[in-house]
Amino acid sequence: MRADVEYSPVGEGLGMRDYWLYACMRKVAVVGAHGVALGFTALVSALARPGTSLFSWHPVCMSFAFCLCMTEGILLFSAEGSPLCFKSRKGKIRMHWIFQALMLLAAATGLGFMVASKNVSELPHLTSWHSLLGVATLAATVLQAACGVCLLFPKLLGIHSVPRLRLYHATCGLVAYLLATVTVMGAMFTDWFQATVKGVMWYGFLLLPLFPALVVMNQITNAFLPKKKLTT
Repeated sequence: MRADVEYSPVGEGLGMRDYWLYACMRKVAVVGAHGVALGFTALVSALARPGTSLFSWHPVCMSFAFCLCMTEGILLFSAEGSPLCFKSRKGKIRMHWIFQALMLLAAATGLGFMVASKNVSELPHLTSWHSLLGVATLAATVLQAACGVCLLFPKLLGIHSVPRLRLYHATCGLVAYLLATVTVMGAMFTDWFQATVKGVMWYGFLLLPLFPALVVMNQITNAFLPKKKLTT
């Protein structure tokens, strides 16, 4: 008797007990990623003391955009620990776009405050690795959003290969998220951050963005792993 069953190679070879342990660990990881994204954004906002200067709004807006909105916009598709797990896929896609729109708005606002602060201080632009990585992150984010728009209106735009475009959108989103993570970590080496956070706490801040990045990377790669057929 033959039965064709599609399955993802993730967790292949695990027994029932190991499978439930693996699923539990993934759920804890996703819930932890939500907590880290929210906590990290709140900590950076508190350290920046928004309103004390033009520059103070830059870390607030950027952490809100990339550490919180971008992370939540991806993790809401997770089956393990999404606070919107009760929503339909159509509802999740709508929420995904809300998070992405907030991310783009906050990122543009943060960029505007950075440019204004540099102009007022008469300092040159794009002189650090952090700023260059930030530009690359914004470019990848805009490209990812453009792919998303194409997915919303495939017939209108004459797109026939929607699954392939969905793969491109996810891949570009992962690249944008990893670039954002590296950019946020690069911010820890700026004069402002090193003057604000010192000692062991600095290393804690440096490592924190890696945790949500690993969870997001695992989610996206698992969702788009090639599926096999099991024949019995």
